[in-house]
Amino acid sequence: MSDQAQEPKKKSSTGLDENIAGSLCYVLGWITGLIFFLLEKESTFVKFHAMQSIVISVALTLINIAVSIFTPSLRLVISPLVSVLSIVILIIMIIKAYNGEMYKLPIAGDIAEKQSQTL
Repeated sequence: MSDQAQEPKKKSSTGLDENIAGSLCYVLGWITGLIFFLLEKESTFVKFHAMQSIVISVALTLINIAVSIFTPSLRLVISPLVSVLSIVILIIMIIKAYNGEMYKLPIAGDIAEKQSQTL
């Protein structure tokens, strides 16, 4: 047991701890991202993760659509790679948010940061 006092977890306006709400933003991609972005009134941490979830989910969906246009042989190779990449990114972001990190993905993180601070 440690002698250090743990910092109390901050609550979001949703009633959940910020790290839990931030993690949940990524669970169903843009759907949970949008729900938390609309519900959250105070926490820039939760709004950041919600917006980043929306941006990255939409980007990955657009990549999947673009891949579906390729010839069948190329699609068989690229589509599974994009799917695995999507799952890995979402798992990493769930873990980062749960650990209280405002980890910024390239491009999506900058967009999310600007949107979460202006709204």
